[in-house]
Amino acid sequence: MSDNEAIYIGTSRKPDDSIQQKEHLQLRYANRHGLVTGATGTGKTVTLQILAEGFSNAGVPVFCADVKGDLSGIAAMGEAKDFLVKRAKTIGLDPYEMQEFPVIFWDLFGEQGHPIRTTISEMGPLLLSRLMDCTDAQEGVINIAFRIADEEGLLLLDLKDLRSLLSNMSERARDLSHRYGSVNRQSIGAIQRKLLVLEQQGAEMFFGEPALRIADIMRTTPDGRGAINVLAADKLMMNPRLYATFLLWLLSELFEELPEVGDPDKPRLVFFFDEAHLLFDEAPKILLDRVEQVVRLIRSKGVGVFFVTQNPLDVPDTVLSQLGNRIQHALRAYTPREQRAVKTAADTFRPNPDFDAFETITRLGVGEALVSTLETKGVPGIVQRTLIRPPSSRLGPLEDHERAEIVKLSPVMGQYDEAVDRDSAYEMLARRAEEDARREEEARRREEEEERREREEEARERNARSQWRLPDDDDYEHGYPSRRSRRSSSRKGSSPRRRRTSYKRQTVTEAALKSLARSVSTQLGRAIARGILGSIKRGR
Repeated sequence: MSDNEAIYIGTSRKPDDSIQQKEHLQLRYANRHGLVTGATGTGKTVTLQILAEGFSNAGVPVFCADVKGDLSGIAAMGEAKDFLVKRAKTIGLDPYEMQEFPVIFWDLFGEQGHPIRTTISEMGPLLLSRLMDCTDAQEGVINIAFRIADEEGLLLLDLKDLRSLLSNMSERARDLSHRYGSVNRQSIGAIQRKLLVLEQQGAEMFFGEPALRIADIMRTTPDGRGAINVLAADKLMMNPRLYATFLLWLLSELFEELPEVGDPDKPRLVFFFDEAHLLFDEAPKILLDRVEQVVRLIRSKGVGVFFVTQNPLDVPDTVLSQLGNRIQHALRAYTPREQRAVKTAADTFRPNPDFDAFETITRLGVGEALVSTLETKGVPGIVQRTLIRPPSSRLGPLEDHERAEIVKLSPVMGQYDEAVDRDSAYEMLARRAEEDARREEEARRREEEEERREREEEARERNARSQWRLPDDDDYEHGYPSRRSRRSSSRKGSSPRRRRTSYKRQTVTEAALKSLARSVSTQLGRAIARGILGSIKRGR
């Protein structure tokens, strides 16, 4: 087969160690996905490297994670070391040529490659909840936050945008609960704390703009080779949840943006998911369903996904059943779980009558694997014990200055290196808060002015009611002292102020009663006097 039809993996051996045939991965079935498994130190990284080299030479772009830093050497010319030349001669690889490959280095933290960013909106509530390990109640609040952002035109680009929106939701919790269901302030507080943890782990650099364009990881060179995108993941592995969430987000973006192409002659992109068990560890069912959906349907987008992990039991059965191309390196069977893993790996292969797959898996050497790829019409080939071919690029990592030089000459240089902070939810809510504060200040001033006017009006009314009432001429006829008597008493030292006070306290009713009493007593005295005088006259 030509390099444009298949990738040479290695040469199979018979049980008597005689050479049998060359094993290939057909490009037309590479989008049926694959699995590379094996214990630590058995050669998984080298297998990933030779597969990436083969896809690149066939014009297929590749995206892979460099967990230990060893994969960066794929950007440099290989060295014809003795053990590599010996392996090439053993398997009949002639000529064995050294080669360097077009590589674009990426790094979420922007230290060993171009920064990779995405926005909070592109990440979505499901993956964001997974990233923060949220409870169901907290995930519900995050879904409500995304709904509010859509309805109110708030752009969620980075962590401070989401944090500002959550703070705003906390202030409006009662009103939002009536509209969307329970918006618990305790849940909002817990999410805020988890955002702080993410920020401390470096996720703040991951969320923002400019966001990664899918087209930039699907580049080809002028000579027709596919670019190999290498993600520096040695530091990223310190936060495995962020690593797994990022790669799942990238798969989801590929699935949503790429058009349907059916079954092309070769993939449009091949995606290697190293340390794949991190994706599935303690993942909720809804997330596993999402992974299964993407893996099953992304094939029609022309994307192949290869999971690289130590143990086939790390991958759920629903996903494992979608992986047609298998490369199984050595496994150890010291514990019951390891024995189950070996049996699972052996049972997934199409049996070879020449050997027992279960026994062979435990006896494979370094750089040796059981290989089964899809053949004509997508039928799994019979499993073969295979010596993996040596890589054409350098084994081992690049030097720092070599990496820096490659980054400087990258085709995406200058596109992602500087962060952009445009107007988004943080700025919008800040302006809204300032406007609300200004309106509240104006309302407060109006209230204070109204209260001041009311107090002045009440004071005027109290002053009007508290004025002294001076007696008029009618009052003098009913017993009030005359003006002259007041003047005379004033000369004698009596206090007119005190008399006025008594006048003030005497009401009209009291004055009338007193006048009536004086009139009655006067008339009664006169009647008594007339009676006495009349009796005296009659006695005479």
